[in-house]
Amino acid sequence: MLKIYNIKDKTEFLREVATLTQKEWGRKTNSKKEFEEKVDKKIDKIVHNFDNPLYCKLILLKGDILVGFISIFPTDGEEKKDLSPWYATMYVKEEFRRKGYSKLLNTAILQEAKKRGFKKLYLKTNLVNYYEKFGAKFLDTLNNGEKLYCFELE
Repeated sequence: MLKIYNIKDKTEFLREVATLTQKEWGRKTNSKKEFEEKVDKKIDKIVHNFDNPLYCKLILLKGDILVGFISIFPTDGEEKKDLSPWYATMYVKEEFRRKGYSKLLNTAILQEAKKRGFKKLYLKTNLVNYYEKFGAKFLDTLNNGEKLYCFELE
């Protein structure tokens, strides 16, 4: 059975989520020790943001197996720091891809953003013609080549 949770209610998945995040988006490390230190820092960051209204990490579970996750961040990178909050870290494990789970995560994070009173949620990506199907509107191309999108939540 599929169910979405806020990670603060399922902290036993913190290490797995942080490890997958580091593998997918983190800078490459030269040693296992350095990799684990980066994972530990990600866990600390998640825990320290549990009560931040501009931060949220939702996880999708199938029984007690992590399928994927998605986040809201106050900022996302160095560009466009004047925009907030950000739709970030949509991730579905490879073995669960192409089954519509990203749509479940997308719907859940947009509902969470609305519940928190956000009118817009920003997104940057290198993916072409992906987030439009979820309702994202193209705004601009950033200096680093990524595309800037916005979800209108009203």
